[in-house]
Amino acid sequence: MRLSRRTASASLAAVALVLTPAYEAVPHARVPADERESADPFGAACRIRVTGSKVIAYCHNPYPETDRVSLHVECARWWDIDTDSSPVEAGPAQTVRLTGRCWKEVGDVWISHRRES
Repeated sequence: MRLSRRTASASLAAVALVLTPAYEAVPHARVPADERESADPFGAACRIRVTGSKVIAYCHNPYPETDRVSLHVECARWWDIDTDSSPVEAGPAQTVRLTGRCWKEVGDVWISHRRES
């Protein structure tokens, strides 16, 4: 007996549906309830754009506590000077712009966050 393409496709779909576990059965990483409640939300969300040797970062702080953000630029060439910007205060509901550059290629870029003292 030979199955038609339509019957074979339907059979394959039925087998795949049966073998797929339910969403609740898939393990999830969870944070214990006591840790979730004690952690205060903090930290500006930052978007970084590297264009050639120039870096621009926009950081928006959606939280009520001020975040002091700094831009760190590591240049790709060993003779190029890496830079760290002075901390800039991103107040509640405020967006700040940070810039940096290398002479040649940019190797790595990151933002550091500090709570206001």
